[in-house]
Amino acid sequence: MRKFEAPIELTPRQFELAVKGILDAACGGLESYESKHLEKFSASDGDYEIDVTARFNALGANFLVLVECKHHKRKIERQDVQVLDARIRSMNAHKGMIFSTSGFQAGAISYADEHGIALVRLVDGKSNWFTKSYGSEVPPPPWVRFSEYIGWWCHGSSMSLMSDDHVEYTRIALGLSADFVPDT
Repeated sequence: MRKFEAPIELTPRQFELAVKGILDAACGGLESYESKHLEKFSASDGDYEIDVTARFNALGANFLVLVECKHHKRKIERQDVQVLDARIRSMNAHKGMIFSTSGFQAGAISYADEHGIALVRLVDGKSNWFTKSYGSEVPPPPWVRFSEYIGWWCHGSSMSLMSDDHVEYTRIALGLSADFVPDT
């Protein structure tokens, strides 16, 4: 797995809006797509405020995705994923995602994989710069464009890039095929 420096420094609001931006970029062209920041819900087991929600229509069905943004210094634990799983069922949502600034423990990844919950680590966009060089790290040239923030989707023992200009894995994490284009 990739190693990252310390978690990125941004406010909780900046973090949540960066996540919303990654989702919005991936959902262009979906019928009736709408995302909200800090949406409130009432369910039979209580009232909730979800960091980011996404609603869209695909294949003739309406989908609701619940996204929790965890801005912690510690890695996200299994119990954090279990709480989102319970909220998904309580609110009759179709998908759940957790974005973190600090990564995930192995138990969280295992539980998420078993229950179809996407786990994504939000990092600085420059973390996508790789070189095959020996010695000290080579910085990117000034002409290389990076998204300000990117996500690394943790699934099984793999990691896949999510960003506003690489949307295919975000679409897969949402339960859509990477090349799904809705009828217009």
